[in-house]
Amino acid sequence: MSDTGVRLDSDVRRVPVLAGSRIALVPVGDDDVVLAPPPPPEQVADVPASVRDALRFPLSGPTLEQAAPAGGRATIVVEHPALPYPEPQLDPRPQALAAAIDELERCGIRDERVTILVAGGLERRSGQRELERLLPPPRARSFRGRVLTHDAEHPELVPLVSAARLNRALVETDLVLTVGAAETVLHGGPGTLLAACDSATLRAVAGAESLVEAGGAPEWRRALEVEEALGRVVPVVGVSLVLDLPRLTGTYRGYPHDPETVKHAARSPFRRVFGRLPGFLRRDVLERQARRVAVIAAFGGSPSVAHAEALLRGVDLRGLRLDEPVDALVVGAPWMGQHLPRERANPVSAASSALGLALRLYRNAFPIRENGTVVVVHPLARSFEHGAGDPYSVMFNALRTARDGDEVDVAEASAGTDARSLDAYRAGEACHPLLPYADWAGCGPALSRIGRVVVAGCRDAIAARTLGFVPSHGIGSALEMAHGVAGGKARIGVLLAPPYAPILVG
Repeated sequence: MSDTGVRLDSDVRRVPVLAGSRIALVPVGDDDVVLAPPPPPEQVADVPASVRDALRFPLSGPTLEQAAPAGGRATIVVEHPALPYPEPQLDPRPQALAAAIDELERCGIRDERVTILVAGGLERRSGQRELERLLPPPRARSFRGRVLTHDAEHPELVPLVSAARLNRALVETDLVLTVGAAETVLHGGPGTLLAACDSATLRAVAGAESLVEAGGAPEWRRALEVEEALGRVVPVVGVSLVLDLPRLTGTYRGYPHDPETVKHAARSPFRRVFGRLPGFLRRDVLERQARRVAVIAAFGGSPSVAHAEALLRGVDLRGLRLDEPVDALVVGAPWMGQHLPRERANPVSAASSALGLALRLYRNAFPIRENGTVVVVHPLARSFEHGAGDPYSVMFNALRTARDGDEVDVAEASAGTDARSLDAYRAGEACHPLLPYADWAGCGPALSRIGRVVVAGCRDAIAARTLGFVPSHGIGSALEMAHGVAGGKARIGVLLAPPYAPILVG
């Protein structure tokens, strides 16, 4: 095996990856690369203390105490905790939010003067159940401020900069405080403010080339424009957490970074029994697997500065190393989509997880050679949740019937103004009708660099061909295609995921 990734014994010829709600075994050769994240780094023991220190000793700008007017109003902006993915049961972000509220009270802003704005972008608006999880239960019961869920179609969004319109709670206040985790360029920091903008602004930033490289990216510049414009109206302070990847805590604790756990999972007889279970039982078992995510560090200052430092630190500590791009990369896609609330993956959301998320978490260079092959391991079945999945069903049918990209653009414009779909979004019954198109746009950077996408274990050839992919019954035939395209022998990379770690190339 290559020096990159996990080191496996010579007798280990197959490695397990998640394929929807099943576990597939991928054969590996001597020249192939098994890509796995590093072991857990050193973690923060006291999350509230780290948040307090970040706000009292910022990297740039004033401290929270200097920016917060005593007796004034404050708006705390948080995002949906959609990333990291899959969702951990033990999440430190509620503790961080509670610590931020306590710091505001220490600075003279009581919690009844605090508004928590949940900026969910184009995702389905949070319901009461999700809002109750923003804070630890005791703190949630004692909180006396307001909790608002952003509505990207609200008629009273405030024009601020270059046609971007923001939630009014960000303007009608004396202080804005962002609290979140630096997961990607657009998740955390100024991206949190961007997630509180109008739908057109959100749709326009969906096609970032890399999600972990900010320099020169127009999407990052757009987020900075929003932060700077808001900073001219009201003081803006941020705290950004560096989170570890979600780590399993049960029987398979150590997957995917520990070679012994990988070997145990590949040889476990439970895999065969698990594969024979009905789909709903397999999904239930997977969702019950305990995961936790820990805080590695916390940074304060202006949202962009704190976020940039946290993102750099997180990518370096969580990233896996790849010495050079591979000819083909095997990527498993899980049983659920990457957005909140979690729903069963459909063809578009499964493609978005593999191509729009996993393959955009790279730094320095794209991890696959030009015109290479991506093998997505997923059944790709057309399973659209009734009601909540309607926007994805409409978008998929548009892709299926469109003769060219112009017709897809027309369908997107129609979806973005469809009154029934917008009413469902505003009522919290479905995502915004533009979210599926944003997900598909996120696949564009990877699709423009590779030659083909082969879907291993595909159970719906029509769905695969609708997306322009090549269906394949099994992983063996998919790898044969990759070898054939490469001239007989391809250098294969196998990404042990989820969770998806940043890929540092070269």
